[in-house]
Amino acid sequence: MKKTLILLPLVASLAACGTFSSKDPYERRADEIREQREKLVERSLDKAPKWMTELPKSTGAVYAAGTAVSGDFSMADDKAKTIALGKICIAAGGTVDKQSKVFIMDTQNGSTEASEMAIRSMCQNVDVTGAVVHDIKRMSEGGRYRTYILVALPVGEANQLRQQRVNEQLARTSEARSREAFRELDNKSKQ
Repeated sequence: MKKTLILLPLVASLAACGTFSSKDPYERRADEIREQREKLVERSLDKAPKWMTELPKSTGAVYAAGTAVSGDFSMADDKAKTIALGKICIAAGGTVDKQSKVFIMDTQNGSTEASEMAIRSMCQNVDVTGAVVHDIKRMSEGGRYRTYILVALPVGEANQLRQQRVNEQLARTSEARSREAFRELDNKSKQ
């Protein structure tokens, strides 16, 4: 009886080792890659700032968050900011020219995905002048850069850049209108 109790765990551990070693080395590599990707996704979720899921509330600004990954530091920042500005544009009633292509193929062993996204960051219906990067967080992710970015668009008088732009436009319009008015007066006096 004692021999059986001693041999049972030994046989079970040998069987487990035999099962693992009989697995195709390429299947093991694929499993390791999947596990590594899973860890990267979990890490990016764990390290994401709170404002990625809970935007600040304010009556003085509209907020939006974006995240992106790139092999280039600046590109990760630019992509994340473009995504956040696109969200602000939509939140303010505008439309964003965005095109996405996604192909997903499911097989017995998993899924393969190929995706493409093109975003035109011009927001024709909404003026995003004065939008600022309110907060930013960067981290390494699998040898690439991940950027989390929080963009704020001040509204009303809080948006000094937009107000300045409006004032400059009013001054140009006023100047053009005054020239036209004086021309009209000059033409009437010549008659």
